[in-house]
Amino acid sequence: MKIAIFTNTASPHVGGVARSVEAFSAEYRRRGHEVLVVAPEFPDMPDNEKGMFRIPAIQNFNASDFSVALPVPTGLTDALEEFDPDIVHSQHPFLLGNTAVRIARSFRLPLVFTHHTLYEQYTHYVPGDSELLQRFVVELATHYANLSDLVFAPSESIRDLLLERGVTAPVQVVPTGVDVEQFASGDGAAFRRERGIPESAFVIGHLGRLAPEKNLEFMTAAILEFMRERDDTRCVLVGKGPSLAGIERAFADAGLDARLVTCGTLQRQSLADTLAAMNLFAFASKSETQGMVLTEAMAAGLPVVALDAPGAREVVRDRHNGRLVHEEDTTAFAAALAWIHELDGEAMRARVEAARETAEAYSMSRCAERALAHFDALLERTLGHFDAEERSWESIMARIKAEWEIIRSLTQAGEDALSERNQPIPPGKG
Repeated sequence: MKIAIFTNTASPHVGGVARSVEAFSAEYRRRGHEVLVVAPEFPDMPDNEKGMFRIPAIQNFNASDFSVALPVPTGLTDALEEFDPDIVHSQHPFLLGNTAVRIARSFRLPLVFTHHTLYEQYTHYVPGDSELLQRFVVELATHYANLSDLVFAPSESIRDLLLERGVTAPVQVVPTGVDVEQFASGDGAAFRRERGIPESAFVIGHLGRLAPEKNLEFMTAAILEFMRERDDTRCVLVGKGPSLAGIERAFADAGLDARLVTCGTLQRQSLADTLAAMNLFAFASKSETQGMVLTEAMAAGLPVVALDAPGAREVVRDRHNGRLVHEEDTTAFAAALAWIHELDGEAMRARVEAARETAEAYSMSRCAERALAHFDALLERTLGHFDAEERSWESIMARIKAEWEIIRSLTQAGEDALSERNQPIPPGKG
């Protein structure tokens, strides 16, 4: 099978979507399938990339670490004609997501869309953020999903939310899998020696983009409340982003900055070593669609303390492989951290084993197999390629249809958002 993936973020950008694209692409290729990833340019891209088509882009949009793709060069169509894909898989409902619609219609191919993100949680990156804008991006993603032949939801919570929001296209749950072997192979002792962390210290860790949508101010306050009473504790942060300075300032104000270790962005073995140095993983985000970093942490044998929210609730079983905190209260979250800290050796080993078993259920192999099975079923229901004589005329008509669908989708999303302007945002929309 030949799969064309369209994404607004890709390596070397670090984030959930970029990691998902990289992980699925690698597993598809390992199984003998061909993948072409269409993505924007990013700083420090590797040379001589294979299986990638890069789009010129504006870097660091609105002081973020995102790239915004510029109008698509004509070379993309030539590259896709040479690749001759069987299926188009879009990772976003805008920018290169619109390009994916155009290509799918032009080439008469089925379009799959993965709804990775609760987009309304990210509107603060756009000038003029407002409740109306949040409504618009919700409606935009919903209308885009309905342009697709199949929608992948990364978790059951998101599947249910999409159906509630009016998605009528078929929706299947396909999480991003975890490379269990990679994350189980870390050398935590080496990381502790390198960073001067005592062998006996109890280390709370966090991995992810350090940004406001991750609810890090709350998480930091809860961790500090827990650590103030326990001299044996340390906190290790993996990632970068605009919230890092605030976290460092909060630790300094509490007089605990010497017990905070920041690592920046880490990859592969370095990341596995860092996770292996932790005793517990803390997570307070309410903007996730799946628990990808949670399954990575669990693959390293870490119990997780998380807020009860989409993504986390599918992965964390309270008092089994961690703690699921049902109220956004710093004292309750700190108490959950303390509950793990106070487990005896046998009880802690049981949680470690439960975490590893959970990660196995989300292995990359299983998730890719599920996605490919849905691709196969979709291809069986579609017409496939036309011959060369049919394609020229059909391609012109299909492109006109695609442009009309995109314009109509944008217009309808705006009208729906405006019509709901004076109504409260339904659960999960804000």
